[in-house]
Amino acid sequence: MLKTAMRYSHTLLTEVLHSGSIAIDATMGNGYDTLFLCETVGDTGHVYAFDVQQQAIENTHRRLSEHHFQNVTLFQKGHEHIEELLPKDTMIDGAIFNLGYLPQSDKSIITTATTTIQALQALLPRLQPKGRIVLVLYYGHEGGTEEKEAVLQYTASLPQELYTVMTYQFINQINHPPICLCIEKKER
Repeated sequence: MLKTAMRYSHTLLTEVLHSGSIAIDATMGNGYDTLFLCETVGDTGHVYAFDVQQQAIENTHRRLSEHHFQNVTLFQKGHEHIEELLPKDTMIDGAIFNLGYLPQSDKSIITTATTTIQALQALLPRLQPKGRIVLVLYYGHEGGTEEKEAVLQYTASLPQELYTVMTYQFINQINHPPICLCIEKKER
């Protein structure tokens, strides 16, 4: 069976992350991606995770504690603060974004085109060759279509000599099926 956008996002990152990798969860939400990244980079790697909501921090901390992970730094800040919060000169092997809102939460607190593009602009120079940034775009909410269109336009304009950008989407499903977008940095 074809993988959902979320499952495919993990496949894309599993191909480039390894023990010792540095990874970013730009939208930690309920902590599922943060846990996945911690498992993938192992004890010698590190994960930096961001979210504006206290509920996201609590849910993620609880999930990570259940699995005894300590190779992670959680920030209760939006992903637009990545540049100022990541340690200077930190290079990353992968990052994941789930755009939209925190499930089972306040649907008025959403990611936006402005903050997402700002985060991408901070991460792209830090991305290792062959590294990947994966975004899962949920856009069936107010403001979601605008963010989706802006992110697709921004990533489509990335120079092809430096990056390869692809999308993965089911086109015969109703109710705004999520789009998986992947940016891969080329070797130079």
